[in-house]
Amino acid sequence: MPVYHVVLFRTKPGVKQDSLQEFTKRANAMVSQIPGLLKINVGPPLAVTAHRSKGFDMGLVAVLEKQEDLAVYATHPAHLHAQELREEICEDSLAYDMEFPG
Repeated sequence: MPVYHVVLFRTKPGVKQDSLQEFTKRANAMVSQIPGLLKINVGPPLAVTAHRSKGFDMGLVAVLEKQEDLAVYATHPAHLHAQELREEICEDSLAYDMEFPG
């Protein structure tokens, strides 16, 4: 059953666009490197609902094949490479995992 790994990010004030683009590049690169990671998307909240985002100004949705793939994802070097940059550019994050029938 597919697992949806949703992460919200609150970026630090003054983070440059180049850093956000590099984070997106690293996240997208994970798809071809991490077993079980099917798809990933990174982006800002929709303008129409951004006022409800409680300061979280970037989000990520990763789709993994099954629950067991979360452990592989979390410890994979490609994820740790993206996480390293996330720690530099974000002051807070919130992760939430859900499973839905395919």
